[in-house]
Amino acid sequence: MSWNQYPGGGHHQQGGYGYRPPPPQWAQQGPPPPPNMGYRPPPPPQAYYNNPPPPQQYQRPAPQQNGYQQGGYQQQQQSQGNYRTSNGGYVPPTGAPVEASYHHTGAGYTPPSGTPQRTSAPYGAGAPIRPPSQAQHYGPQLQGQGGQSAQPYFQYSQCTGKKKALCIGINYVGSSSALAGCINDAHNVQKFLIERYGYKSEDIVMLTDDARNPRQIPTRANILAAMHWLVQGAQPNDSLFFHYSGHGGQTPDLDGDEDDGYDEVIYPLDFKTAGHIVDDDMHNIMVRPLPAGCRLTAIYDSCHSGTALDLPYIYSTEGVIKEPNLLAEAGQGLLSAGMSYLRGDTGGMLQGIMGIGKKVMNQNSGAMEKARQTKTSPADVISWSGCKDSQTSADTQEAGRATGAMSYAFIAALTKYPQQSYVQLLNTIRDELKGKYDQKPQLSASHPMDTNILFIC
Repeated sequence: MSWNQYPGGGHHQQGGYGYRPPPPQWAQQGPPPPPNMGYRPPPPPQAYYNNPPPPQQYQRPAPQQNGYQQGGYQQQQQSQGNYRTSNGGYVPPTGAPVEASYHHTGAGYTPPSGTPQRTSAPYGAGAPIRPPSQAQHYGPQLQGQGGQSAQPYFQYSQCTGKKKALCIGINYVGSSSALAGCINDAHNVQKFLIERYGYKSEDIVMLTDDARNPRQIPTRANILAAMHWLVQGAQPNDSLFFHYSGHGGQTPDLDGDEDDGYDEVIYPLDFKTAGHIVDDDMHNIMVRPLPAGCRLTAIYDSCHSGTALDLPYIYSTEGVIKEPNLLAEAGQGLLSAGMSYLRGDTGGMLQGIMGIGKKVMNQNSGAMEKARQTKTSPADVISWSGCKDSQTSADTQEAGRATGAMSYAFIAALTKYPQQSYVQLLNTIRDELKGKYDQKPQLSASHPMDTNILFIC
């Protein structure tokens, strides 16, 4: 689900990027668009990449008729953690999107038939244990200003507190790059969270481009406001869940925190006028404010989504494939400005971070920027992605319904084997995709983790 080199929008939608040459791995995908942003011909129907973006005047399909209104906007206003103008500063956009004649074929998910549910997955011996409840220290003891020492730490969530979710599905209906399964994905995940993990429909915000209410259309403003709603008031042992199914891509990195020189982005329905949403911003909104022991689980079913939440520890079925060098960061000034963050004092750290911006202006803010770039957190944040940063993600059909491959594989794997460790789940997701798709699932985390403990959310 990708527009690999959309040259407009800009990192903060101010001034735009202009055209930059694509990285080498995109060479096989044909020439980049000309500077006037002309579109390339669309690929075959099931390809996710090199599609032109949706037109500026997008169209909205008719609402689905499959019983999903119980998770809709009206009931959310009655919930304790509601999603309204007075909570989080959310303001609906002006004017409703254009109506379109579009028939949605249904989104109900049917678990794979003929496969009995088992206690644990076939990878590993026995049922995995629950995560420990005490704080987990890691990395070197580091010396800061005034002779103070600190060691990074995090705390696993027990997922016994409040449960909130945000599910986004964008089909880009009426555009030449329309997708078929993303709205289905959002509703499938909503249904799965309610039935499997005890989430309540009134605590799940749905943003899909077939919604009647303008506040539930996945515009850039609505998505950002919903992200703020998701993490507002988060406490230790809370369970927060973020799901995105739609187009993704990459754009040149402006702050130097990406190894490959490109930030990962997602494309709202109105990105042509409002711009994309970059991984740095998603991290700052949904990861930075979280306290120790609060769980955020994210699923990105989009292209180039391997590090879409910008988390520093990356795992595959083969083990750890990336982790930050905290000792090296300390040698560059991490501790002099980041002691409060290493101790878990995110409130004190955030005050400084929010005033920095993308370009540092002096030596002290440069040290704080280094602390920000480690992207570690005392919270318990994990992200499942359908593919690596360099890969595309498939829009396909499973069980006779349009769906994203990653969304389907995640639900199918946990339906077959409800009690799995993280490494078991990586393997069973891979098994669901193997033989049908080239993409390889990844797990990223805000902290080093024991992948043999039980996955909970």
